[in-house]
Amino acid sequence: MRGHLTAHRYLIALGSNMRHARHGGPREVLRAAVGALADVARVEAVSPIVSSAPLGPSRRRYANAAAIVSTNLAPEDLLDALHRIEHAFGRRCSGQDWRARVLDLDIVLWSGGAWASRRLVVPHSEFRTRAFVLAPARAIAADWGDPVTGQTIRHLHARLTRARALP
Repeated sequence: MRGHLTAHRYLIALGSNMRHARHGGPREVLRAAVGALADVARVEAVSPIVSSAPLGPSRRRYANAAAIVSTNLAPEDLLDALHRIEHAFGRRCSGQDWRARVLDLDIVLWSGGAWASRRLVVPHSEFRTRAFVLAPARAIAADWGDPVTGQTIRHLHARLTRARALP
């Protein structure tokens, strides 16, 4: 990284529920994806991989993880880099949300707080309601605060997963 630029930290969510011809099953895909992330940013931490039920029409379980990376890239430039990685792993955009996919990489949070453009919104709009994002994130970034709610990942996860009384 060039010294005159500010390094930003990002929390990246990783997901896979399809086998890759070279890398293997979804867990191996995520491990390989972390290696690919290291080509565009410094990987500071990686969570354990968890398994989760699919959203939408896909029937395959997902492998999910989170990573903290640092880079001089601005949010949209990192988004472009993440899309290139997804494409290299065989992801194709078909317009259908929540379908089976080899690799999904999402920017969840960044050290600059909130970001909004036509192409990207940070924090990720759905992360507060997804245990498959919050559980891995809590393992590596429990005290990272959501700039919108002011709550930490630890708190958001606890609120999402707490036991509730039956009606």
